[in-house]
Amino acid sequence: MIIVIDGLNRHRYDRLLDEMFALRARVFGERLGWDVNITNGREIDQFDTLDPAYVIGVDDDGQVVSCVRALQTTGPHMLSEVFHEILDGDAPLRSATLWESTRFCVDTETLNHGKSRNSVSYATCELMIGSLEYAKNSGISDIVTVIDPIMNRVLKRSDCAPYDYIGKTTPMGKVSAMAALLDCTDERINRLRAFAGITDDVFVSAERAEQLSDQSDQFALSHNLFGLGTETRASLYAR
Repeated sequence: MIIVIDGLNRHRYDRLLDEMFALRARVFGERLGWDVNITNGREIDQFDTLDPAYVIGVDDDGQVVSCVRALQTTGPHMLSEVFHEILDGDAPLRSATLWESTRFCVDTETLNHGKSRNSVSYATCELMIGSLEYAKNSGISDIVTVIDPIMNRVLKRSDCAPYDYIGKTTPMGKVSAMAALLDCTDERINRLRAFAGITDDVFVSAERAEQLSDQSDQFALSHNLFGLGTETRASLYAR
């Protein structure tokens, strides 16, 4: 399931954000070998201070298994400040209805293969669907995303191919990177849903979002310390 964390609610989800930054460190620092800043096993950069939105996938136990960051292009963003070599001398695209999507990653160490709910394939498609639907519902018409050739093939294979590219493919760590454009249309979302066989709402319910919040964890912990039984603890999460 997908939960969106932004400047309005991020104070409620420190645990999820911490797990997300740790996942980013494993993927971009260790697996892909990108030149990223990792401190205490967490990958955090200057763009995380600009109140971006994070679209985060969680499993049935509430653990982070996927994530992507969405940032406005009207101000500083990765393509304009860090990945400018990809632009090959062209000016970065800037528009209030164009968002940049970066740091897309899935926990391949935890998830299995195949197409089950606990698979890399399912988590990848669910995250893409959540990202596109969140953007569309926020008034965003297009997304520019920095991806590697593997992700580019994933997009094409899942019937979600970019409609255009910007600049040139550029070496980046152990892989190369490119900038692709995706439209946030119902047509694209429906194609992706059909490919993945996902028909249900991918976003967590308000009740589940409350359960995932730090306040809920602290509430449950404080009551556990007072010796509440299993049935009582379960009732707290069934509200």
